[in-house]
Amino acid sequence: MATAVNQEKKAHKPLPFQWQFVAGAVAGVSEILTMYPLDVVKTRFQLQVGKGGADGYSSIGDCFRKIIKNEGFGTLYRGIIPPIMVEAPKRATKFATNEQYTIWYRNLLGDDFNKQTLAVLTGTSAGITEAFLVVPFELVKIRLQDKGNAGRYNGTIDALTKIVRHEGILALYNGLEATLWRHAAWNGGYFGCIQIVRDTLPEAETPNGLLARNFVAGAIGGTFATMLNTPFDVVKTRIQNQPKGNPLNKYNWTLPGVATIYREEGFRALYKGFVPKVLRLGPGGGILLVVFDTVSNLIRKHILIDY
Repeated sequence: MATAVNQEKKAHKPLPFQWQFVAGAVAGVSEILTMYPLDVVKTRFQLQVGKGGADGYSSIGDCFRKIIKNEGFGTLYRGIIPPIMVEAPKRATKFATNEQYTIWYRNLLGDDFNKQTLAVLTGTSAGITEAFLVVPFELVKIRLQDKGNAGRYNGTIDALTKIVRHEGILALYNGLEATLWRHAAWNGGYFGCIQIVRDTLPEAETPNGLLARNFVAGAIGGTFATMLNTPFDVVKTRIQNQPKGNPLNKYNWTLPGVATIYREEGFRALYKGFVPKVLRLGPGGGILLVVFDTVSNLIRKHILIDY
């Protein structure tokens, strides 16, 4: 029976692209089904200017309580259809393009290139690629998650139809630049940090030890990446919740948007929603890595037996 170390070394060989896609899709859907309510809470905090008045949220628990009491439990899953629709290709793109960029950069820069720098480069490139895919789905999701839009949209298709009809089809790519910043920062930080943690932790000697090692690496990577990209995420959320083309829009570009929030609301406002976001993406990053590696190994074992 192969040791966990040997299994891990074998797993370093990338799967064919279509199987990377499958593994990434399973990992992404698993993560979102587990952690989605925290994403709703995060968005509510990011859209809240100041303390939000009498209806504002003072903590994660307060936000959960008010949403359930005033809007119903189902609101915690409002807007889940767009991310579910994009989650499979999104996460598949994240992991598959990260593997492909790794091969490309190694061929370009040589096998002796610094592993840490390589991980950051490939992660950032994968994040930029992923961003182009997710923007329309993110925009529809945020519009649905905003309690101010509760009576405006009756669901995903209705929101999509009304956005295109009233704002134009290009409105679906409102916030693209901010999304590029957000995904480049998160993926670069995530994969780069995973490389450091894996090099630091002792080698696993059992399959369960390997799962635990991967979960710890993914969770630390997800937490670090969230620290890097939250200011960009706050700006992206606010940009995408604005109707396109309105001359009164306050947020248009990412770095000026960061400066505006800092000037008007202070540094802490750039990390609004950080706690629910990190509670989701810290463990969520661990779930992603464990499920992706587990599904990849199952594919190698049962489908691509001689791979």
